[in-house]
Amino acid sequence: LIVLIIVFIGFPLTAQKKHAADPTATQITWTGKKLGKEHVGTIGLKEGYISVEKNTITGGEFLVDMTTIKNTDLKDEKMNGMLVGHLKSDDFFGVEKYPASKLVLTGGSKFVNGTATVKGVMTIKQASHPVEFTVKETAAGGVKTYTAVITVDRSLYDVRYGSGKFFTDLGDKAINDEFTLEVTLVAKS
Repeated sequence: LIVLIIVFIGFPLTAQKKHAADPTATQITWTGKKLGKEHVGTIGLKEGYISVEKNTITGGEFLVDMTTIKNTDLKDEKMNGMLVGHLKSDDFFGVEKYPASKLVLTGGSKFVNGTATVKGVMTIKQASHPVEFTVKETAAGGVKTYTAVITVDRSLYDVRYGSGKFFTDLGDKAINDEFTLEVTLVAKS
């Protein structure tokens, strides 16, 4: 019996593999929309990992550096700076008080033809809510890449500026509550 216990302790029954994210190779592109207009930009990954077991994402945790918010569609430097400053302000993400956001993966379906559904919990400005999205996995040369489009309802995270859920008579000044994050996560095998 003691030998069996030692064997089970020494050799886990499942082969869970933790893949560290490469923050410099990972890309996160955000898109926010309002009537007839949209803005696009990037935001940086601070650190993270993804756990995979038996062809299934079983967990993961990612910290997004909110101080790295950039806009890529406005070419006028002054307008670009004003938009980024506004996004970092308390009207939106309150970056000075909340310099990081977090996504914790809680599990997912098996990959079928390189695609799986993943569930997790996203935290922005200390508000946490469940999210679910589709992930595509590719592998080449010891590197795994996971791509996903995550739709986020900002009103759930107390990001109220220009939201029709909180303000009336906004007209064409209303900003969509949902924004998207297009993620290309590069992880080391």
